[in-house]
Amino acid sequence: MNKYKTYLESKAYSNKSIPTYLRSAGRFDAWCNNFGTSSNTIDYKTFLKYIEHIKSAGTIKPATVKNYVTNLKTYFDYLVNKNQRIDNPIINLHIKGVKKSIVRNLLEPEELEDLYYSYDVDIVNMLSRKRNKIMLGLLVYQGITTSELQRLKVEDVQLYKGKINILGTKKTGSRELELKPWQLMELMQYINEIRPELLNQSTCIERSRNEETDLLFFNKGKSTSLSNPLYALTKELKKINNTFINMQQIRNSVIVDWLSKNNLRKVQYMAGHKYISSTEKYQQDDLESLHETVNMFHPFS
Repeated sequence: MNKYKTYLESKAYSNKSIPTYLRSAGRFDAWCNNFGTSSNTIDYKTFLKYIEHIKSAGTIKPATVKNYVTNLKTYFDYLVNKNQRIDNPIINLHIKGVKKSIVRNLLEPEELEDLYYSYDVDIVNMLSRKRNKIMLGLLVYQGITTSELQRLKVEDVQLYKGKINILGTKKTGSRELELKPWQLMELMQYINEIRPELLNQSTCIERSRNEETDLLFFNKGKSTSLSNPLYALTKELKKINNTFINMQQIRNSVIVDWLSKNNLRKVQYMAGHKYISSTEKYQQDDLESLHETVNMFHPFS
């Protein structure tokens, strides 16, 4: 298990969670050995026997079983990564009986685009509004968080590659996301013309602070926080669409739309989720109805 531990550490799993993942894998390997199989060769149907084994061990809640399954999904990912398996046999396994949180108040893709295109920059305070529209574009098209907006630096924008780097944290993963063609043009103008002008309009103290941090976006005020620009942007967006609530609503809507077009693992990467379970919460369809094998063989039917 030392190699698995190293793998978990490389994926930035916390020191508190790693022992739990190791115990889950250890118990699973022990069961496989007794059952006459192995984690390298076990298939989906046989894995369901392991779920039955867990359930028969005593009164156990579906949520607990779900945690076991989630831990072992990570273990199978590790085995695939080390070329010990060609697939993750339980990637689409979902436990019935677990209360699923529903993402509500979603905006349709057309509504998201309308927010972006309807945000007018050709009025007063044009420079700051152009900055705000670029931030809005990153929310609508790349689904980044407002915290990530705050941390972006000029060097994170790769105009020559048409991409933007989002650095990870303890809670989020790093990723490289493609920019839309119109975003490239806007970002080029912003970095070369608008941002320097906004910097020149700052006070000497603010100018020194912003030059030192090299932030892509900054606030003309005593704080480096983007709370004021984002608050103003939120008020404007509510005028455009009265069903708009907040920036988190935009991210939720973007992730749900991604899931309708991409597989779970790709969306996990695009959203910066450390754990696949975080991405699964955004699934709007009843996946079990889409996977007949789960309905046929699932032990919690």
